[in-house]
Amino acid sequence: MPLMTPTEAAAAKSFPRAEIEETMQRWLDANEKAEATGDWITHLGPFYTDDAVYRWNVGPNEEFEAKGKKAIEELALGFQMEGFEGWHYPYDRILIDEKVGEVVGFWRQIAPVRRPDGTPYEVAGVGGSWFRYAGDGKFSWQRDFFDLGNVFAVLAELAPQGHVPSSVKKKIAKMARGEPLPGHRKLRGTPSVVDRLRQGAALGKIALLGR
Repeated sequence: MPLMTPTEAAAAKSFPRAEIEETMQRWLDANEKAEATGDWITHLGPFYTDDAVYRWNVGPNEEFEAKGKKAIEELALGFQMEGFEGWHYPYDRILIDEKVGEVVGFWRQIAPVRRPDGTPYEVAGVGGSWFRYAGDGKFSWQRDFFDLGNVFAVLAELAPQGHVPSSVKKKIAKMARGEPLPGHRKLRGTPSVVDRLRQGAALGKIALLGR
C-alpha cells in the first residue's frame, strides 16, 4: 500500500500557518496529559475527524490501519496503548507545511524504568507522526513511523526484570503465533513454504559466500 492513497493525497489543502501551529500546541499539551493519566482516548480522540485514517507499518507485509474516529479511539489510542501506561513520547521537532496542510512531528519512546546507570530505557532510532490537517483543529490522516525491531529490543531488556505488563505479553504471544492483532492486516498473500525456503537459501548463500 502507498504511504498515502491518491484520494488522500488529492485532499491536500492550504491553511493559515498560525492555525496549524495553534493546533499542534494543543496536541502537544494533550499528549502530555495523556501520558500523565494513561488516557489517550479522552485527550487525543477529539483531534480526529469522523472519517480520519490512522496507519503505521508493522513489517514488510503487515500494516496497522484504523478507519474512522471510533476505530482510532478503540484500536490506536485504546488497545494498542494498553500496557504502555507510564511511557513518555516527547516531541523533539515539529515541521509544518501550511501549503498542503501537512505536519511531521519527531518523537521518542521512553520506558518508565531506568537502567542501573540511571539512564532510561529508550527505543533507538527515529520515531514520528505524519499528519494531514483538515481544519477546525482536527486531523484527517496520520501515519506513524518507528523501528519495531528496536521496540522489541527494549521489551527484551525489560522482560527479565518483570517490567513487561501482561497486556503487552499477550500481544507479543499472539504475534509470535502468527495471529493478527486488531487493526492489523497483510499487505500481500503469505509466501509459500517453497518461496520462504528459496529466500532463506539465497540469503544464506550471500552470508556465507558474499554473493
